[in-house]
Amino acid sequence: MVLLLDTHILLWALDSPRHLPQDVVAQIESPETAVYFSAASIWEIAIKTALGKIDFYYSPEDIAQAAKDTGFIELPVSAAHGAKVAHLPLHHRDPFDRLLIAQILLMPAQLLTADSALVPYSELVRLI
Repeated sequence: MVLLLDTHILLWALDSPRHLPQDVVAQIESPETAVYFSAASIWEIAIKTALGKIDFYYSPEDIAQAAKDTGFIELPVSAAHGAKVAHLPLHHRDPFDRLLIAQILLMPAQLLTADSALVPYSELVRLI
């Protein structure tokens, strides 16, 4: 199985796994699962931290390193990902989330998210 973690799920998986259902934690930890985190999530964390919208003690660099140390795979943002966003319906206006949707559609992978607004995009979106 191939998973891409939404930004909230990435943060919970790294720092607060108690927020995740036990079956999701087991799936993330399974050696048979390839778990990705997007460079877009690190960018989102950097912007929201700089704007004071996220109140925690971790830098975006620390989060990226912790994700890699955990065994998660970094997914860069490509031109194809950016272009795919132009073809998505406007179910959701958040540019970071729209980029994650483009990434899962092109990979393909399941997106683990807590954001119900993303569900209409694809059966690849898994709401937890």
